[in-house]
Amino acid sequence: MSKAKIFVAGIGPGSAGDVTPAVLEAIRQSDVIIGYKYYFQFVEPYVSPGAECVDTGMKKERERAEEAFVRAEQGKTVCVVSSGDAGIYGMAPLIWEMKRERGSDVEIEVLPGISAFQKAASLLGAPIGHDLCIISLSDLMTPWEKIERRIRAAAVADFITAVYNPKSNGRYWQLYRLQEIFLQHRDPATPVGFVRQAGRDDQEVTLTTLGDFDPEAVDMFTVVLIGNSQSYCFEGKFITPRGYYREDREEGAKGIGQEIMIESFRTIEKELRHPDIPLGCKWPLLHAIHTTADFDMENILRVDEGAVESLYAGFAEGRIKTIVTDVTMAASGIRKGALQRLGAEVKCYLSDPRVAEMAAEKGITRTQAGIRLAVEEHPDALYVFGNAPTALMELCDLVRKGKARPAGIIAAPVGFVHVRESKHMVKPFRQIPKLIVEGRKGGSNLAATLVNSILCFNDAEALKPGRDV
Repeated sequence: MSKAKIFVAGIGPGSAGDVTPAVLEAIRQSDVIIGYKYYFQFVEPYVSPGAECVDTGMKKERERAEEAFVRAEQGKTVCVVSSGDAGIYGMAPLIWEMKRERGSDVEIEVLPGISAFQKAASLLGAPIGHDLCIISLSDLMTPWEKIERRIRAAAVADFITAVYNPKSNGRYWQLYRLQEIFLQHRDPATPVGFVRQAGRDDQEVTLTTLGDFDPEAVDMFTVVLIGNSQSYCFEGKFITPRGYYREDREEGAKGIGQEIMIESFRTIEKELRHPDIPLGCKWPLLHAIHTTADFDMENILRVDEGAVESLYAGFAEGRIKTIVTDVTMAASGIRKGALQRLGAEVKCYLSDPRVAEMAAEKGITRTQAGIRLAVEEHPDALYVFGNAPTALMELCDLVRKGKARPAGIIAAPVGFVHVRESKHMVKPFRQIPKLIVEGRKGGSNLAATLVNSILCFNDAEALKPGRDV
């Protein structure tokens, strides 16, 4: 064994069974053992006869490091012990910094240990099965403003979060602030576990939720673990899945496309200003925002009371069999799997040879002509507009004349000429279920997604969109 060396050893959270063989061997081979005096009880049986133990009190990290270099530079092998893992809020970074500062040629070897958050996790179940971060609430060497930015980033990014140094005699409010920030971004039902004196005789393990978590139940010897959006409780344990059973848990999700859509809808729902609206309004709103990434939809999407529910029932019961769109792009965005499942069809008359002839003869647009032909053959269809305000205005005229009896209307034409007016013209038909995108905004993709929200409304309560993706 060479001399002039410092081992920096993590001795684990406090149980003899959690000290690694490599750390025990380093302790046996060292001439000097240096550490906080409380930790010597865990390593004393492994210290070689004649080895010197140098202990210090709390907050004496620099003194310990300096003593280690003095002894090592005298040609001795030194082991600096640190609880948990020496590299996580431990002595390893300080030893390396001091080596650089002193210009010392002493050899450094860091030996990892089981960290307190790992021990706590094992006692709680399997809470750290996915991406995670560790945050210390101690502001002795880090400004609170920086700590709070890190807390917010962890909460927003959906990291499983381990919290070290949650409280002390003089630091009582920081954990309350952390809980407040997390509740702005996480469900109150998110699992939270905390373990006091992990691995030691007076160990205490507690499982609760983010909403019910009481910071007063925590002290400086406690590690707190906060779950992510997938974490759950099972048989009194805290589980965060890696994703192996993801498709089974999503009750029929057919692949990554639907998985992404489900996760997107959950994200959108959390960011709604008014998430407690009726499901028949929320479901098409979520579809609209997902398609456009435009949260202004919360202000401009108008859904008649019961419209989505009644239209879905019409398709499910076979009373509505046809959807007519103003342009082919709107038709192409309606999911074929949903149409097949419900026995419905989509028609767009724009390419019908009769349309050009009628348009030329009557001096109207082709989309107007297409709607006239559609009403003759399917007066009771669901009519969908994502492009042409003149086509919507044509349908309104035919309704007023008693020639059209639409099962419903989706009014989402986009543009600058007659767009607002065409949507206002639909509103007086109170007996017809309607979904209207107010103002200039709209588009074929938006119109199509509103149709899709109707066709899959039976998935709304479980918030499982994208069955037919």
